[in-house]
Amino acid sequence: MEVKVNRPHQMISLADQVFEALETDILSGVYERGEILTESRLSEKMAVSRTPIREALKRLTTEHIIEMTPRGARVIGILPEDIADIYDIRLKIEGMAVAKATRSMSDEAIRQLKETLDLQEFYTQRKEPDLIKNMDSRFHAIIYENCGSGTFKDVLLSLHRKIMKYRRVSISVPSRASESLAEHTAIYEAILARQPEKAEELVYTHIQHARKNILEQAAKEANAPAN
Repeated sequence: MEVKVNRPHQMISLADQVFEALETDILSGVYERGEILTESRLSEKMAVSRTPIREALKRLTTEHIIEMTPRGARVIGILPEDIADIYDIRLKIEGMAVAKATRSMSDEAIRQLKETLDLQEFYTQRKEPDLIKNMDSRFHAIIYENCGSGTFKDVLLSLHRKIMKYRRVSISVPSRASESLAEHTAIYEAILARQPEKAEELVYTHIQHARKNILEQAAKEANAPAN
């Protein structure tokens, strides 16, 4: 079974939809680390046959966020060492992506960036972490999508998505939410002024700060007593 989406000449399969839904639930913490997911349970919950469930679980295994056991699929999720690796990669390549985007981003894309930044400010003032996270994701996605490289875009979108749970926890801390907003504002202003070197430097600092805060939050979660 295939379902059309709002992209010309593209189709998204049921297996792809199941994969994306399961990946989101795992990465956002709906399913906790160590939890066992069975085909029958997921099939009933998602109201689909076991075939797309089985295909999605195979793909999630290759993503190393679940592992197969005799009892079913055990959730691994993203470990603290994975977070460190993800941020190390971002430190190496995200600055290059923003520099490329600064040189070529259209006026319309810059307008979208400003609109997203305004919404991030609004939600930061209201202390709404889920919506702040969404705007944070959108801010970075606009840059990735306008850097002129499909490879950079795909890699960075995937990395940003993998740490969604920890990004939400991080920006739940009011001081970090405000700091992140200020950093995004400075990056936007450098892009608006077409200053690629400055934008690259600001993104590097932004990622360093985010890395430090998220690793601290992940360590607190790992050391928290079990309920």
